[in-house]
Amino acid sequence: MIRISDEVQQALHEGRGVVALETTLVAHGFPPGEGVAVGLGSEAAVRDGGSVPATIGVLDGTVIVGLTVPELERFNAAARKLGPRDLAAAVVQGAPGATTVGGTLSVCKAVGIRFMATGGLGGVHRGWPTPPDVSADLGVLAQTRALVVSSGVKSLLDVPATAELLETLGVPVLGWRTDELPLFYAARGGPPVSARIESAEEAAQIAAAHWELQGGGLVVGRPPDESLDDVEPLIELALAAAAAENVHGQGVTPFVLDYLHRESGGRTLAANRDLIIGNARLAGAIAASS
Repeated sequence: MIRISDEVQQALHEGRGVVALETTLVAHGFPPGEGVAVGLGSEAAVRDGGSVPATIGVLDGTVIVGLTVPELERFNAAARKLGPRDLAAAVVQGAPGATTVGGTLSVCKAVGIRFMATGGLGGVHRGWPTPPDVSADLGVLAQTRALVVSSGVKSLLDVPATAELLETLGVPVLGWRTDELPLFYAARGGPPVSARIESAEEAAQIAAAHWELQGGGLVVGRPPDESLDDVEPLIELALAAAAAENVHGQGVTPFVLDYLHRESGGRTLAANRDLIIGNARLAGAIAASS
């Protein structure tokens, strides 16, 4: 049911750094044709950081850990969006499926990968408890010994509420050279992190200590290199448009991203691409230091 590439298998066996990458970003996070380039760029960035990339997805009834380029090119908008609950059904039904953060972490837990990179973490949706929507990413993260590098949580979410829930779940939130959890597109203005870190080695040491103390997941929040401080009004408009068109559940994120990319004149698209690749490079460095 799970196929691990030879390169990833060898790296795990030798104790070298391996960084998991999701495929939802490839299939649903960018306009058609651009997601694959971002996925390949993320893999190259992990290698720049000194580790082996393991892009994860479901094809032909198999969970693949370490997709080839032709396999990665098969992920498009038609692929199912796979959270933790969806993996088994996609495998049994032979459906192509792109893993979310939570879906990717579920596979990491099964095969022993301890590091992951993404754009933004899922969390508590704005307006909770109406709708009562909390991403499955958080529950899986709390139960999985893995460190996730992201630019905070997704911009369309309730960031302070998500930070509170992460504390409740016992998930350390480490700020990469910052005292605040990044707001995805914006570097400042988020809730305080549980600890500030200055180096990849320090992050790896904290993760190792956390796991020795029987802890689960950790988050490293890396601010975007170029902060877009004027995106919040667009996010509000995008969410209102999604509600007006009755878009809900797993469809909200791709709808909002498409709206932001279009209405910002492509600025959020470029920022999204850059922060994902930057996060992958940092995750590669942390994994290599472990």
